[in-house]
Amino acid sequence: MPAQPPDAPKPPPIDRDAIAELAATRSFNLGLPRPIAILPDGDVLFLRTGPRSYVAELFELDAATGTTRKLASGEDLVKGAEVELSDAEKATRERTRTAIRGIVSVGVSDDGTRLLIPLGERVFVVERASGKVTEVALGKGYPDSPMLSPDGKRIAFVRDGDVWTADVAGGKPRRLSKKDGPDVVNGSAEFAAQEELDRTEGMWWSPDGARLIYQRTDNAKVDTLYVANPRYPDRAPTAFRYPRAGTANADVRLAFIAATGGKPTWIEWDRAAFPYVHDVQWPEHGPPTIVVLDRAQREERVLAVDAKTGKTTTLVTERDDAWVNAVGGPRWDATGTTFLWPSERDAGWQLGRYDATGKLVEIVIPDSAEFVGSYAVDHQTGEVWHARGTPLESHVWSVDAHGKNPTQITDARGTQRATIARRGGTRLVVHDGADGSRSVTAIDRDGKIIAELPSVAEDSARLPRVELALLRGGERFYNTSIVRPRDFDPKKKYPVVLQVYAGPHVTTVSSNPRAYWKDQLLADTGFVVVRGDGRGTPGRGRAWERAIAGDLITVPLADQVDLLHALGAAHPELDLARVGVVGWSFGGYFAAMAAELRPDVFKAAIAGAPVTDWRFYDTAYTERYMGTPADNAARYDRTSAVHNAAKLSIPLLLIHGLTDDNVYLVNTLALAEALFNAGKPFDLLTLSTTHMVADPTAEAALMTRQIEFFRAHLGLPQ
Repeated sequence: MPAQPPDAPKPPPIDRDAIAELAATRSFNLGLPRPIAILPDGDVLFLRTGPRSYVAELFELDAATGTTRKLASGEDLVKGAEVELSDAEKATRERTRTAIRGIVSVGVSDDGTRLLIPLGERVFVVERASGKVTEVALGKGYPDSPMLSPDGKRIAFVRDGDVWTADVAGGKPRRLSKKDGPDVVNGSAEFAAQEELDRTEGMWWSPDGARLIYQRTDNAKVDTLYVANPRYPDRAPTAFRYPRAGTANADVRLAFIAATGGKPTWIEWDRAAFPYVHDVQWPEHGPPTIVVLDRAQREERVLAVDAKTGKTTTLVTERDDAWVNAVGGPRWDATGTTFLWPSERDAGWQLGRYDATGKLVEIVIPDSAEFVGSYAVDHQTGEVWHARGTPLESHVWSVDAHGKNPTQITDARGTQRATIARRGGTRLVVHDGADGSRSVTAIDRDGKIIAELPSVAEDSARLPRVELALLRGGERFYNTSIVRPRDFDPKKKYPVVLQVYAGPHVTTVSSNPRAYWKDQLLADTGFVVVRGDGRGTPGRGRAWERAIAGDLITVPLADQVDLLHALGAAHPELDLARVGVVGWSFGGYFAAMAAELRPDVFKAAIAGAPVTDWRFYDTAYTERYMGTPADNAARYDRTSAVHNAAKLSIPLLLIHGLTDDNVYLVNTLALAEALFNAGKPFDLLTLSTTHMVADPTAEAALMTRQIEFFRAHLGLPQ
């Protein structure tokens, strides 16, 4: 920042202690309970870290007494030994954005008596009643993706690209599959499924534990990308199979196989037409089912599978001219004769009940009910619990198995969601209040509160001060938020920072003030921080969300500019001549494009981990919205920050993790090269991180760096 004359106003101080506190507590989220299972006896398993620790331990809430006890910790199980993760496990945690360590996943037998706890190369089985711990010998080599069978007697796992099983009681592990090529992997989900199709599993047990479905993935035609960390030049690069837009995907097949070994039975469907496997289930009652999508993701099919022959029958077909929003698989009832399936209509989501042939029997939740698509079922009563509402306020409702007797369960302002045990009757209601309250409460089938899952998270004495409004900008209304400095002076004009994502599947405006911790820290240094959700974001209907089909920047950018003008008109303290923009991932892409295309609106931009050309990003995400580069080359160019680099005329800070295996560093490097060749100045900050910035020290330094950048280029309140 240039030197100021002696009588110039002093900038508000940067509260480095508050920044460090926020980073150390992960925005006061470390120490919150994370439910992982509701057991048949009604007890609840959950993970929890310390208030400033990333190491999670396993706890149990007793439904009968409402008391909590610790079941296991990684430290106790491995007795201080180092826990090493395989590259595959690290990649899975990156796909699921898992930053915690210690116990991060737990398998549970169907009766709830046995728990599987993997810790690196070691796998433990815990008897829940007695606390007895058995370390299961799985042989040499890293056992990826260990899964406990429903009867608790076996473990399936992946080693060196093949599926293995082992008896918990002991004995020699058995290899079930045999790789038939150097590029073949069995038992693991491919990148596209893990990152974009909400599926991390590559194996599924039969209800009796006697058989498995496993995935065979042939990566022969998929590009290999290498990720190296120049910060540690002695470490070899890690190879990843990454399908960039327009290139070959993995060839995915599914097969049945006996848990003791034998010849696989391949599942048959039109894999050429429907290469994406979104969901696989083997229910206790009803046939195995798979949900598949065509490559353009405009058609989705629910297929019933004959468990003897592998032949499939289409039960339901969903089509959309833009794209289908896939939301999991069907839920078969306790008789196996009907299933529930959500469908998206112009007016919203509806939940239907279908018979075993795929014929619609009845509508359980109509599309007029503000149903958001997620639901849970009590298999003993057929009762359906679900959320209804908007991105800003939602409530839990229940209906009976036929959609009758609708009952609103929650009424507190904010957002609520629920999960239900298939058996046992316990429900969990997760509450994020508009007043900053938060809880995970266990209740029984009759509505009686059992207990609240205990939190040890730290908190701040002062929540962020957020003002929400539905503002008209141009022809549309937008959900917006505004965060002012705590010492706000209404007589002054403040530089503005737009905190943005603006991409699919994400809304940034929340009724929960806890979503704005970083906005408040930034605002307190002399800014007004705003957000707004435009077209392309969920929760406002099919047409609103799909307005971005074929072009990921034109509509989002126009809407963000419109809502900025609406905010400026409503709040004269906003100096719209000094607007900055900051975002991460898709938000980073938006920030880079905004800097290039709308210098009349934005005067400084920070682009974190940006996609800079959609040709660099993966098939399943990019082609869903943009088609392929071959079919849509002109739009790929128009929406590319690299292609538009010569238009940059405002300060731009690029930030990227060196080992990012989601948005690869090539994105930022390609843009940096194009800017350099065009003679455009810019700032570049590289971090020794992945797509996530989980280290508290790095996160605190990053927040401080962003404040300093905007101060230097937007100035102070006047």
